[in-house]
Amino acid sequence: QVQLVESGGGSVQAGGSLRLSCAASGSTSGINCMGWFRQVSGQEREGVAAIEVGGGSAYYVDSVKGRFTISQDNAKGTLYLQMSSLKPEDTAMYFCAKGQVPCYAGARWTRWSKYDYWGRGTQVTVSS
Repeated sequence: QVQLVESGGGSVQAGGSLRLSCAASGSTSGINCMGWFRQVSGQEREGVAAIEVGGGSAYYVDSVKGRFTISQDNAKGTLYLQMSSLKPEDTAMYFCAKGQVPCYAGARWTRWSKYDYWGRGTQVTVSS
């Protein structure tokens, strides 16, 4: 059974930085897409960034390009999201997700339905 546990959220001022971590346990076969999503209460979950486990291209939503970087430490089984130049509109609950297909295959990586496993989330609050 795959388990994902996020950490690293917190409160920062605009312009600040945070690094989110997602510790993954359990294994799946094939090439897996892992992503970060965020959700504001009452709004749809939004795909922020994604990457294939073990390497491959990284994908970003336009609103975070140049500010966020997704990366992974395969030895530790950990996914990261380095967030810089944070804006108040980045405030949300951030979730880590893992799918059982590559990011480039099937549904677009930004679709939450592409992913089979989810963490419980970590809150990021950016004040102006």
